[in-house]
Amino acid sequence: MFRSRAKEEKAPVAEKAPVSISKQPRDPQAPKGRPTPKRSEAQAQRRSVANTPTTRKEAAKRQREERRVQLERQRQALASGDERYLPARDKGPVRKCARDFIDSRFNIAEFFLPMAVVILVLSMVHVGYLQNIALLLWLVVIVLIVLDSAVSGFRLKKRLNERFPNENKKGAVAYALMRSLQMRRLRLPKPQVKRGERP
Repeated sequence: MFRSRAKEEKAPVAEKAPVSISKQPRDPQAPKGRPTPKRSEAQAQRRSVANTPTTRKEAAKRQREERRVQLERQRQALASGDERYLPARDKGPVRKCARDFIDSRFNIAEFFLPMAVVILVLSMVHVGYLQNIALLLWLVVIVLIVLDSAVSGFRLKKRLNERFPNENKKGAVAYALMRSLQMRRLRLPKPQVKRGERP
């Protein structure tokens, strides 16, 4: 009765205004449109997100750390003969067979370094006949190494062809002959067979 005309005009407008629907929180029981991940999957995903490097410096640091771990595994594998972590040049049954073949026999080439030291000492002595003996020894050692390596290479090639007819044997003989030049105790991977034992 005592209302002003302006207030009476505004009142119906306010009543007619649409009620804004406030955003209600999602019901936790309602479906999300995708399956809930297992706890192990969720933890792995959180770990991978947390471990993702954010800067180039962090990425380089992580790469160096991974490389260090990989090299340590390779070093242990070279000492123990664990095939899983060996370097690519030493992996596979063909290379293992080649190593075992060389390690199971005496090779003249493995005594090359000690003999070379002896021959060098003899050649440095200023006595004519000792220097002649040193030269003759050089010749004998080289001829023996070449002959022994040729026989070993031929036998190894034959054995690899018998055992692994369908495998790739490229470079296996050269790999074995290079191994035969090293002294047995210095070879890597470490020898897994004894001398005289048939591999």
